[in-house]
Parts: sequence; C-alpha cells; structure tokens
Amino acid sequence: MTPVPLPEAKAELFKTLGHPARIRILELLQEGARPVHELLDEIGIEASNLSQQLGVLRRAGLVRSSRDGATVLYTLATPDVADLLLHARRILASLWAEQEGLLVSLRAESGTG
Repeated sequence: MTPVPLPEAKAELFKTLGHPARIRILELLQEGARPVHELLDEIGIEASNLSQQLGVLRRAGLVRSSRDGATVLYTLATPDVADLLLHARRILASLWAEQEGLLVSLRAESGTG
C-alpha cells in the first residue's frame, strides 16, 4: 500500500468533518462515551442517517465503538479530536469578531449607526 501524501490525507480529514451531523456527534462525544439512543435524542436525525454518519467517523478513525452488554458506546478516538473542534471554534469566533468589527466600521462611516 502506497502512503497517501499528507495534503491529501488532511483534505480527507476535513472532508469527513464537512457534515453538520458529524460535527454534532463529535461535540457530544467530547462529554464522554454515549450510546446511540442518546445521540439520536440530541441530534434529532433518523437512526439510519446517524448510523451512516457514525460509520463515516469510525472509518476515518475519529470515533471508536465498544460494547457494554447489549449497548454500543461511542467515544472520541483521541482527545486531539476535541482539540481540533476547540480550535475550529476559536477560528470561527475570530473571523466573526473581525466581520462584526468591519460591520460596525461600515455603519459608522455611513452614519447608520
């Protein structure tokens, strides 16, 4: 098997993160292991869609599953996933703050307040 170039591997990672349900799943799993029924209650998507999204995250190596009796629990594969989500929030907050600052400046220049 030939190694995947790093830029391609990164692109695949970000592609995996490119779905709102997957982001929400990862956010919920930051709090600890969760069974599917809890994820369903929190996310509000169909069970088949949740199963598909969990499969994508599992194949990408971002989440792991384990059994506790008849219950399947999902967890983040590494704390680095939580760190990545934190950094994404910081980046977005910074971008939104810059946009808000620009909007305030534009309003001040136009005299609209």
